[in-house]
Formats: sequence, structure tokens, C-alpha cells
Amino acid sequence: MKWGTVFPSDYVNVLFNACRKAISGQFRFVCLTDDSSGLVDGVEALPIPDIGLTQEEWKRPGVWPKLALYVPQLHDIQGRCLFIDLDMMVSRGLDEMFEHPGEYVGIGVGPAWRPNPKPTDEKHLGTGVFAFDAGKQVQILETFRDDKDMAFRQFANEQDFVRANAQGLSYWPDDWVLSFKRHLRRPIGLDLFLEPKQAPESARIIAFHGAPRPIDLVSERAGFWDKFPHLGHGQVSWVKDYWIDNGGRMPPFQ
Repeated sequence: MKWGTVFPSDYVNVLFNACRKAISGQFRFVCLTDDSSGLVDGVEALPIPDIGLTQEEWKRPGVWPKLALYVPQLHDIQGRCLFIDLDMMVSRGLDEMFEHPGEYVGIGVGPAWRPNPKPTDEKHLGTGVFAFDAGKQVQILETFRDDKDMAFRQFANEQDFVRANAQGLSYWPDDWVLSFKRHLRRPIGLDLFLEPKQAPESARIIAFHGAPRPIDLVSERAGFWDKFPHLGHGQVSWVKDYWIDNGGRMPPFQ
């Protein structure tokens, strides 16, 4: 999904080209968007379904427009769907993600994904990468529409709301989706001098959540990124190679 101006079209195009390399058979790549300009051939741009959000609610923290995925009829889309946020890096093995069993399969965001984990931390749902069958989780949207104000009061974001309302929730194997800044960053201090590690062969997708995003790491003029005390600096060569190899332009965009 892409709306507003935060993500340029390059993010969609890079993701499409990376998915094309990571899937062995035929597939549809659909981008639900309010702006199809700049998208390459092969990307199907379709409107984001209207779920009754006001303009203010579109901009509200928590990414609530993603709940539009759970309309009873999502355009003409049928069967198994694999949703991937635009700021993810796809490396391999998407066939297995389509085939992985479960009514709703998402990222298991456990203690290793948190900056200051506690032994009592539970695993939570991350909806940066998830699989479901089109039209099979309509109760999520129905519950939201029944009382939007309740949803906004009780849940910080869309993924916490989905966790509470999805049927048959399960998680990807822990090594399939890794966090860039939690699993690949060097320890504090070393991260200023040593490039982040590349993901192991078991990883299908690298997740970027919050800062930095991939675009912050591809330019030769990249400065400091992330927040003190866990700062990184400069271009990350393997992120740049991924971006360029999959058709992304180098910033600044014109």
C-alpha cells in the first residue's frame, strides 16, 4: 500500500523487482495506492478501498488505512495473499511464504526486536509481512467499523488491533523475517565504524521499522542515521547494491 508522499514510487518498483526474483512462478503484484505515477510495468495499481476514515484518521498515527485489506471483496483478488510493507528488503524464498500454513501468518515481534527487552516480554504481531486469504478475515474490519472510537482508544496501532481480532493467528519462523536494526546492526559504538552484517541465508526478508529506512542508507553522502546512542553512519554497501540492482534511483529524487 502507498498513500501520501512519504514513499516515492521507487519503493514500489524495487519491491516488485525483488519479489520477481524471489518467486518461481506466476504472480500478481498489486499496489493499493492513491497515486500510480512512476510505477513500472508489471505493477497493478488499484485504489485503496474506502473504509470510512476521515482525512484526520488517514493521518492518525498507527497506520489504520491498512485495515482496508480486509474488505469482503478486495477488487478481483482471490486466494493467498502475501502483504509486504514498502520499506522491506526481499532476498529469497517467497514461494515458501505463500505455502506456509496458517489462516493469518505475521511477524512474531519478540524480545529480540525491542531496544530494551525484558524476560517477561511477550511475542506480538508485526504486520510488515503477513499472509492471509483474500476475503477471509472480514471480522477485523467489521469490528473496527462497529466502533472506530473504541479501536482508537484501546489500540496504539493497526497491528495491535489485528492481533486482537485475527482468526487463526500464527507467526513466521523466527529466522525468516529479521529486523535490520535489532539483528544486523553492530553493537553501540562499533556501529559508527563497522557496516551492518548481511542477513544469513535463512532470512527471506529484512524488516525496516521506524528509522532508518533503506533510502537513508544508499547514498554516498549518507550521514548519521538512527538515534543516539545507537547511531550508524554512511552508506551501507549491500543495501545500496540491493536498491540499484532492483531498479531504484539514487537520492535526491527529482
